[in-house]
Amino acid sequence: ETQQIDGTQKNIVWHACPITKPDRQELIKQKGFVIWITGLSGSGKSSLACALSRALYNLGKLSYILDGDNVRHGLNSDLSFKAEDRAENVRRVGEVAKLFADAGIICIASLISPYRKERAACRALLPEGDFIEVFMDVPLHVCEARDPKGLYKRARAGEIKGFTGIDDPYEPPLNYEIVIQNNKDKGFSSSSSSSSLPEMADIVVSYLDQNGYPKPS
Repeated sequence: ETQQIDGTQKNIVWHACPITKPDRQELIKQKGFVIWITGLSGSGKSSLACALSRALYNLGKLSYILDGDNVRHGLNSDLSFKAEDRAENVRRVGEVAKLFADAGIICIASLISPYRKERAACRALLPEGDFIEVFMDVPLHVCEARDPKGLYKRARAGEIKGFTGIDDPYEPPLNYEIVIQNNKDKGFSSSSSSSSLPEMADIVVSYLDQNGYPKPS
């Protein structure tokens, strides 16, 4: 059965397929959903995403990372860093993340996504419970001290305009599922300290376990 799409694209219809999301989830023995990691540049989003993907892999779970920088090498290579293009960057990642979740894969989206409205729009694409927002709650001065890509230095020098945290705002989440704090200006380590990446990944994995997400078969 087809479904008419309202709005400007009235000539486009949805073509339904008998193989559905539950079928795909049953096939690979896991639930598809989105883990959305947001925070300032330098807060450790990408590092956490990789550590989390490894932790899920070790549990027998298939995940895929959509990194804010990486998608600009392909899917979003046509977008600039103007406000409207940055919004479109987030929108596209949200739509692709939705497709991954529909396929039964755990999608880890890691990007600054500075505005609540845009993150809320991505959340609204998915059924309730399928969007898990992880807030990397790291102060600006810590992120700037780390400055792993040298972007803060360039922004302070006026070489980059509209940089989040310097001359463009970051709106912290109000209704996140998970918050992770790491205030050490030297970044992350792989040790057993409170700031270790494995421990932060374990925080997310523990949330999944405690909230009824499927365990490895």
